[in-house]
Amino acid sequence: MEFNPNQRQGAVKQITSHSNPIVKEIKGLVAQRKHRRDSGLFVAEGLKLATDALEAGWGVRYLALGPEARENKTALDAAAKAKARGALILEVSNAVLGAITRRDNPQMVVGVYEQQTLSLADITPENSTTWIVLDRVRDPGNLGTIMRTGDAVGASGVVLIDDTTDPFAVECVRATMGSLFHMPIVRCSSDEFISFRKNWPGPVVGTHLRGTKDYRAVQYKEPVLLMMGNEQAGLSDKLADACSDLVKIPQAGQADSMNLAVATAVMLYEVRRDYLKL
Repeated sequence: MEFNPNQRQGAVKQITSHSNPIVKEIKGLVAQRKHRRDSGLFVAEGLKLATDALEAGWGVRYLALGPEARENKTALDAAAKAKARGALILEVSNAVLGAITRRDNPQMVVGVYEQQTLSLADITPENSTTWIVLDRVRDPGNLGTIMRTGDAVGASGVVLIDDTTDPFAVECVRATMGSLFHMPIVRCSSDEFISFRKNWPGPVVGTHLRGTKDYRAVQYKEPVLLMMGNEQAGLSDKLADACSDLVKIPQAGQADSMNLAVATAVMLYEVRRDYLKL
């Protein structure tokens, strides 16, 4: 079954069977990156994320409500807004919610939303603070946490280079805690980024083993491109060569590296120190 918005006119449908075609389709979005890519849709769990998505104006296709949600005023208000925008409202059991999300204790609301991404051409330096540029990040939890931290410090968005993990994977969406709906996402190749970077008016700073500067010694005059690399390999050589500054975060203990999301948070708070009045 393919999603066809012309078949949905903001109706309400009761579903009790795990084998229902709509349930199977939503489960496919949770389980398969290819299905998310081909359909342009993704799944987000929870009432907070449903509210965030609606307030941010994201397109919603389905909103599944469990028994608790059908007794919750905030959830019912969200369902009314989604229905007014043409979404199909699904009244389902907790068992169906659990089957969709692959959780024993599922959230009482699960939504299916339309993906939103930008291109490099949509980035305007004069309206930017800091863009977080991520090279081949593999862990969806790391990506989601980075997006959440970027949202917290007022970053402009994230640029995902080459085969970075899917920002619309359910594990990543969970980790963003709703920041997905507020952080613009750009996808591009490394070659496209290097070409784009040539006209960037501000510093392009990357963390790298070749870095000789302490991360606190750089003048982060925005707009900034902050480049962070793969969890195991770091930035590729050609992306490291594209940086105006390569920096390091000093370590005092025996650990040979820092978690990528933690290192990115350290960098972001330094880059945005003046804005945050730290």
